[in-house]
Amino acid sequence: MQKVEIYTDGSCLRNPGPGGWGAVLVYKKIEKEMSGGEPDTTNNRMELTAAIEALKALKNPCEVTLTTDSRYLCDGMGKGWAASWKAKGWKRSDGSPALNPALWDELLALCGIHRVTFVWVKGHAGHPYNERCDEMAQARAKEYDTKEEES
Repeated sequence: MQKVEIYTDGSCLRNPGPGGWGAVLVYKKIEKEMSGGEPDTTNNRMELTAAIEALKALKNPCEVTLTTDSRYLCDGMGKGWAASWKAKGWKRSDGSPALNPALWDELLALCGIHRVTFVWVKGHAGHPYNERCDEMAQARAKEYDTKEEES
């Protein structure tokens, strides 16, 4: 299996509001940057979307180290919360509905194709790839920010 490093981040202005995501994929010494956004979303949705879009970009099953500053993403997958929510009909342990079930379901499916290890890093702490992903995510969010244009 090819080994790939993925770095992701999501951003949302006025959560909920305009959002963006960024990802950097690293294979050997080759880097690929990806980003996108939505006009009305949440930060957590953008964090999940960054991981999903990066994994979807892989052409073959890979061994992936996915580094994120999102506890929501890292714990949801790394601690098995998403799989547990799915097994319970997208209910959390307290019986309340799990948020973003369609995104979690897509991420779980992609993690069935790839062998993914999730790694958490502190955000805004100088990690070069995390900072780059943050810049891309914020830039994409700003593309959808109509309130900024009105000012």
